[in-house]
Amino acid sequence: MPRYFELKMNELESRQQQIIDEFGVFTDWMDKYEYLIELGKELEPMPDSEKTEQNLIKGCQSQVWLTASCNGGIVTFRADSDAIITKGIIALLIKVMSGLSPKEIAEADLHFIDAIGLRENLSPTRSNGLASMVRQIKMYALAFASE
Repeated sequence: MPRYFELKMNELESRQQQIIDEFGVFTDWMDKYEYLIELGKELEPMPDSEKTEQNLIKGCQSQVWLTASCNGGIVTFRADSDAIITKGIIALLIKVMSGLSPKEIAEADLHFIDAIGLRENLSPTRSNGLASMVRQIKMYALAFASE
């Protein structure tokens, strides 16, 4: 495995561990939801021109828009949602995945999701939405990897 890839994998692991540590501070899921909401508020606003049907993630109860670009082998994501917790969830995924290569994103094991208890503390519809967000992020990565 090339050294560069090892360093970047460590970056992915480092980001996931940072999220696990940040969520570990909270003992109550209401506090974790508040933190998710804060993450959503920090998300860079997405222009209305990008909030199109084409950028809408299918499978989410709320509206979630996601775009991606790949420059120099690095993928950058932008997203928005009309629901505050969902916006926080997509912000969390972008915090972990944006800035990595298509291959790293496509092969990423997002263990932090279960480590922080996110999936088990979401309603079934939000949990399905989370899976749809991860799937769409990985689909963008696969598309960029094949270019």
